Amino acid sequence: MGSTLSWRVGRRTVEIHRPDKVLFPGDGDGKEYTKADLVAYYRAVARFMLPHLRGRPLMLERHPDGIEGPRFMQKNTPDHYPDWIHRIEVPKEGGTVCHTVCDDTATLLYLADQACVTLHRWLSRVGRPEQPDRIVFDLDPAGDDFGHVREAARLLGKLLDELELPSGLMTTGSRGLHVVVPISGHHDFDTVREFARDVADTLADAHPDRLTTAARKKDRGDRLYLDVQRNAYAQTAVAPFTVRALPGAPVAMPLTWEQLDDPDVDARRWSIADAVAQARTRPWAGLRARALGPARRRLGALR
Repeated sequence: MGSTLSWRVGRRTVEIHRPDKVLFPGDGDGKEYTKADLVAYYRAVARFMLPHLRGRPLMLERHPDGIEGPRFMQKNTPDHYPDWIHRIEVPKEGGTVCHTVCDDTATLLYLADQACVTLHRWLSRVGRPEQPDRIVFDLDPAGDDFGHVREAARLLGKLLDELELPSGLMTTGSRGLHVVVPISGHHDFDTVREFARDVADTLADAHPDRLTTAARKKDRGDRLYLDVQRNAYAQTAVAPFTVRALPGAPVAMPLTWEQLDDPDVDARRWSIADAVAQARTRPWAGLRARALGPARRRLGALR
């Protein structure tokens, strides 16, 4: 447990401390994962993951004693982090926050050594922190029936197609799905969140027995919650390919819309054991950002 591994990554050497530390204790089949397993996964998936991280402030979910120990949600970058790790200072109420930005594989491995299991990213970039270039719809089921999530995803995907907004589908590694819409980044968060809320309301109004936008759980009943709250300044969403702090080390995994028909697919279908193979298929290949203005006009016509 006191050993150290050195990983050479480009021009950097990253030391991995206590690589045999168990972060994910064995689940029902006895499989456990160590810090070394986490680092190896992030190194293998880095070329697919980094395009979704570069230039974005991060909130880091750390589990120094494993997922059964205390959890730390870290926004400010500690002073002891190496100087070569990119930082960005952004305004907050009453001051500023100095977020870590992961621009390269060495940074990703350093964060894994810090037991950063899950990376939560901003929906905007360093150059325009108040103008998001992603919309995230979080499909949050009331129970464990993934069939409700599939149905909601198909309905939302169809509506986005009508609005001529290409979208990507992603398992959360937890309970539901995220539908991610890349946009041009020319509008502020208030405008984007209002649009996302209008899309969700339009869908919920058309299917009031199955879908809801009610923020309070007691108002949802058995309906699936269309959550658009992440589309706000300084809010975050789990990054594609990130590991979740749950038994079995499930991964938030992009997938194609066709894969939604696979009965074996659910929110935790992929883990660090098989996620890299799915990443190599590049399920979001060809997904391009669109301007929001025309989509807003199309949505207004539908409503």
